[in-house]
Amino acid sequence: MLKKTITYVDYNEVERTEDFYFNLSRAEIMEMELSTTGGLSEMISRIVAAQDAPAIVKVFKELILKAYGEKSADGKRFVKSKELSDAFAQTEAYSILFMELSTDADAAAKFVNAIVPAADKATK
Repeated sequence: MLKKTITYVDYNEVERTEDFYFNLSRAEIMEMELSTTGGLSEMISRIVAAQDAPAIVKVFKELILKAYGEKSADGKRFVKSKELSDAFAQTEAYSILFMELSTDADAAAKFVNAIVPAADKATK
C-alpha cells in the first residue's frame, strides 16, 4: 500500500495537505492480467516500446483510479468504489499526482512498484 501526501490548492483557493492511499491486491492484479490480451505487463511493454503517449496516459489514469481507496478505521478493509475514484479524480490532488507520474518516469516506476503487492508480503 502506498500512502501519498499531496499538497494542493482546492477550488476555494485553500491550500490543503492530505494523505491519499493507493493499493492493488493480488486478486486485482490477476484480474487485470487475465482480462488483457497477452497480459497487462505485455500490453504496457508494447505501449512503451511504441512510444504510444495516448495509450500510456490511459493506462496511468486507469492504474491511479483503480488503486485509489480509503482505509477503514480498523484497517481491515481498503474501500474502493467508482464514486470514490470519481471524487478523487475531480480534485487538484489527482491532477498533481497525474502530472508527476506522466512527466517523471522514475516517480511513475516507484508509484507502480509501491501499489503492487510484493510476493513475499502477500504470502505471510
